[in-house]
Amino acid sequence: MTESISAYLVRRLQEEGVNHVFGVPGDYCLTLFSEFERSPIQIINTCDEQGAGFAADAYARINGIGACVVTYCVGGLKAANAAAQAYAERSPLIIISGAPGRRERLRNPLLHHKVKDFDTQIRIFRELTVGTASLDDPLSAADEIDRMFALAKRHSRPVYIELPRDMALAGIAPATSGPLPPDSSDGEALDAAVEEAVARVSEARRPVILAGEELHRFHLQQPLAALVERSGIPVAATILGKSVFPECHPSYLGVYGGALSLESVQRYVESSDCLLLLGAMMTDVNLGVYTASINRRTSIYSAKDRVSVGLHTYDDVRMEDFIAALSKHDWEKRRFEPFDHPRHPGPFVPADRKMTVAALFHHINAFLDKNMIVIADPGDALFGASDLFISDGAHFLAPAYYASLGFAVPAAIGVKAAAPKLRPLVLVGDGAFQMTGIEISTAARFGMNPIVVVLDNGGYGTERPMLDGAFNDISSWRYAELAKAIPGGRGFEVETEREMEAALIEARSNVSGWSLIHVALDRDDRSSALKRFTAKLGERARGG
Repeated sequence: MTESISAYLVRRLQEEGVNHVFGVPGDYCLTLFSEFERSPIQIINTCDEQGAGFAADAYARINGIGACVVTYCVGGLKAANAAAQAYAERSPLIIISGAPGRRERLRNPLLHHKVKDFDTQIRIFRELTVGTASLDDPLSAADEIDRMFALAKRHSRPVYIELPRDMALAGIAPATSGPLPPDSSDGEALDAAVEEAVARVSEARRPVILAGEELHRFHLQQPLAALVERSGIPVAATILGKSVFPECHPSYLGVYGGALSLESVQRYVESSDCLLLLGAMMTDVNLGVYTASINRRTSIYSAKDRVSVGLHTYDDVRMEDFIAALSKHDWEKRRFEPFDHPRHPGPFVPADRKMTVAALFHHINAFLDKNMIVIADPGDALFGASDLFISDGAHFLAPAYYASLGFAVPAAIGVKAAAPKLRPLVLVGDGAFQMTGIEISTAARFGMNPIVVVLDNGGYGTERPMLDGAFNDISSWRYAELAKAIPGGRGFEVETEREMEAALIEARSNVSGWSLIHVALDRDDRSSALKRFTAKLGERARGG
């Protein structure tokens, strides 16, 4: 019996390691949902398509590839924001959308969900992905599916696949095109780049590695660790790359982001006479709103497909090949100037004082263990969390570049599906929670146990110091009482340090369901990192 297009698509997802898909059904994709239901892949229905996209993005960041399944336009365009974030932050997300059948499109009728033309949605996704495909031809569908998966993995960025509903059950022809050509380095350029980089590092008095998020995306943590073990070079991480290198390692400095950094980290990194930037995206947040001091002449920069050593650029040099070569070099082991190594904090001793942002992160730091993954939403949830100590084996996840509010709660669902042994600890502001916090309902339905900490300062605390106004205020919710509306969870109201300690202890013991801790904070209380960040960003927001 000939395999159908939808069956082939589902089978190929399985072969790529996708065991869960996230989405919301609609009439243009019901046949595809039915195909998933007959397969070993679990469908996780979210409350909203943007939530499905965020969950699939987080799943991809942990699993290596993730998939979101939606209906035409009303679903796909809701997921477009998640696709944009996945593109910006290099996450291999597969967006699959149903669409009107080919025969339905004859004479250009005004079908429901249509926007302008029948190809409006696919044209939009061309701007948000590294590849798009419409599976409207059984002869080429298999090749197109395989090509999309290969592009997503090669570039660690999203792709878009559109399936007209009258093609879902059509018989598919075997794939004929074969794999994409190997993505390999130019040998001479690689050798020259490595030779010059080794010479620079060997001559340097204080080399430092700045490790970024692309090492996560292209699974280069082990080559990085090998390089550090052989060379002894100290390592800092960007905020987007936090946890890419074990924070318990004696060579780890901390998070570097210019003025956003701890003073000791900033001082050590900026005194380096040879900075190796490995997989670090040069975004405004990673660079502390461009307060980072990076001298291009004394830096070595390795991105996905090129290397720069000082002012010399070597094209067609793949990051993985460059780092692998450095990790195998016979480095002379040297002792570098000592630095303040981050250590796991001791127990936090609470008092009957009112909760503050500083006390909150002291509590969280003492609470974390190796079985947790911290997922932080943009805002003080992110900036305050940048100095948390992430245990070896644990992870830190945050959209610190594209910075779409509302990522963290649905991301916890994707993370838990991808790594069931990890427990998500979600840090989210009240404004972001009001956007997508209802996805706790999805976590409850599928028996997941995230701990969600809502930082409630009554509005958008990141924007207030830039330009204050009533437009930054939001409605007050009784967040903890969601446990009465959504089964399987527990809610905690926190106003003091002692209440915070008790809530965390009880949330940890609630292993069978979700927990929400509502932390009441003063309107203008914010972390020192956020104060530094908004002081710089505020100048731009006000047109300065």
